[in-house]
Amino acid sequence: MDEVHAELARVLREHAGRLTASLIRTIGDFAAAEDVMQDAVETALRRWPQDGIPDHPDAWLLTTARRRGIDLLRRQANYRDKLARLQWPVRGEPGDRLKLIFTCCHPALPVPAQVALTLRTVCGLTTGQIAAAFLVPEATVGQRITRAKRKITDARIPYRIPSDAELDERLNQVLAVVYLLFNEGYLASGGDRPHARDLADDAEWLAADLAWLMPRHPEVLGLLALIRLHQARTAARFGGDGRLVLLSDQDRSRWDHDAVKETTRLIERAAAMRRPGPYQLQAAIVVCHAEAPTWDDTDWAQILVLYDMLLHLTRTPVVRLHRAIAVRYVRGPEAALDELAPLAKPLDGHHLYHATRAELLRDLGRHREAHTADSRALALTDNPAQQALLTERLSWT
Repeated sequence: MDEVHAELARVLREHAGRLTASLIRTIGDFAAAEDVMQDAVETALRRWPQDGIPDHPDAWLLTTARRRGIDLLRRQANYRDKLARLQWPVRGEPGDRLKLIFTCCHPALPVPAQVALTLRTVCGLTTGQIAAAFLVPEATVGQRITRAKRKITDARIPYRIPSDAELDERLNQVLAVVYLLFNEGYLASGGDRPHARDLADDAEWLAADLAWLMPRHPEVLGLLALIRLHQARTAARFGGDGRLVLLSDQDRSRWDHDAVKETTRLIERAAAMRRPGPYQLQAAIVVCHAEAPTWDDTDWAQILVLYDMLLHLTRTPVVRLHRAIAVRYVRGPEAALDELAPLAKPLDGHHLYHATRAELLRDLGRHREAHTADSRALALTDNPAQQALLTERLSWT
């Protein structure tokens, strides 16, 4: 029964994060909307196990939160005008969550706080999931979120999509948030689900909404293309037992090839604007994989060229790690291992670094070292599909 209650709590928190935007638009107060929605979640956790889950859970949560909002506004001096607006059922607008994302990504907030706050408030990710994405302690993320909320309230940061002149300044953080949300859905950092399809779909929806808002911005189109390309391969990523299937072993007949072709045209449209960026290049790399009929047909030389271009734009350790994987297939495992050496410290807490290093060591016949690296990778991931894959590898040695 405790497991059922925990699952209900998780689902409610995810839904609450998505619904809060509607309340912020109506109440006009970031902190108050979050508080009344949290009250509604706690009420649901008390009542639903006894009364049953209502036919329209989202409407129930919004109605309950709206009533809490009315009580709150009655205690405010200027409640009458706002109260009149609350008498109507709360309905979400297509731009509600985008407005909330741009509010959270206001330049008055430090960049790490912008991203953490958005993932927590808008997308419903836990502080633990956000900490795993940033490779930082959970307490650090919690402090960033708390300070950011206080800043928004104290500085009266407006809840709106910024003007055209402000969009570019804040867009990078918004794109980063949407992509981190997608990554969490595509391969969950924790919990009992290896893949959270609802989060991945949510990220695609937000990226599509951004593309509608900014159709002439190539990086927005690049992010949407990147997400849709990954989504096109989702059906082949897990076996019947829930285990992760590596790209080299996936049944490519299960990929959505029509979606790949359609998304490739989206990349071409972005490329025609002649303003290359990281998301466009990452999408081009995925296209190289998606268009190869078999694993052996993969154009690794072209992929390495694209990673070199990406490295000029963003020299992050994670990009260098993925580039090293391409080096493995172009120049061999020893050259790839040399590429990993400088990443030992910055990526020591990243499971993929150790798992990649284990594969390279195994290629070179250094099985004992490979076993140690895989063990380290296993200790660093909470994803059940990744754990199963690494456990299987460890059984080979």
